[in-house]
Amino acid sequence: MEKYEYFENEINYLKNNDIKNAMKYMLNQLPDYFFHVPASSTGKYHPKYALGDGGLLRHTKAACRIAYELLSDPSIEDHYSEREKDLMIMALSLHDGLKLGNPEERYTRFDHPILMANFVMENKDKLGLKEGEAEFLRDVIKTHMGPWTKDYNGNEVLEKPKTKFQNFVHMCDYLASRKSILLEFDSNNNVIY
Repeated sequence: MEKYEYFENEINYLKNNDIKNAMKYMLNQLPDYFFHVPASSTGKYHPKYALGDGGLLRHTKAACRIAYELLSDPSIEDHYSEREKDLMIMALSLHDGLKLGNPEERYTRFDHPILMANFVMENKDKLGLKEGEAEFLRDVIKTHMGPWTKDYNGNEVLEKPKTKFQNFVHMCDYLASRKSILLEFDSNNNVIY
C-alpha cells in the first residue's frame, strides 16, 4: 500500500490534478511513524479521536475535513481560488508530517512546522506545481501553530500567521484539536459523514 492511499478521500477533495499528484508525492515521503503515532502523547491538546494508534493521522484528516467543509460554504469559498483551496487542504495533509522530526525522536519537535516547511522546499522540484505554489505551502505550514510561537524554554521559534491563507490553515488545525469538536471515524481512519 502506498502511503498516500491513507488520504484517498482527502485527495478527492481537490479539483486540480497536478496538486493531487503533488500531494500524493509528499504523503509518500512522510516517515512511517506519522501514520501510527498519537497526535498527543498526553491527550492534553487533542480530542479522544486523535489519541492512540493512528491519532495523528486522524487529527490530520479532521483538519482536512474541516477545511473542506468551510471551503464548501459559499460565504467563505468565494474568497479563495480553486488552486488556493486545494493548496490549503494539501498543506493541512502535511502540516504535522514531521511532528517527531526526521529521523523520529521520542517527543514532539516544537519546530516541526519549520521542519515540514523546509521539507516541502527540499522536494519543490519534484512537485510539478506552478511558480510560487511550493512557497505558498511552505508559508502556511510554517505558521500553522498560530499564536503558540515560543518553545518550552520561552524562546520565540515560530512565526505567527499573517495572511488570510496562513490564518485559515491555522484555524482548521486549531478546530481539529479542540476537545469539544468531535468527528467520527470508521475502522480505516476515515471521517464518517
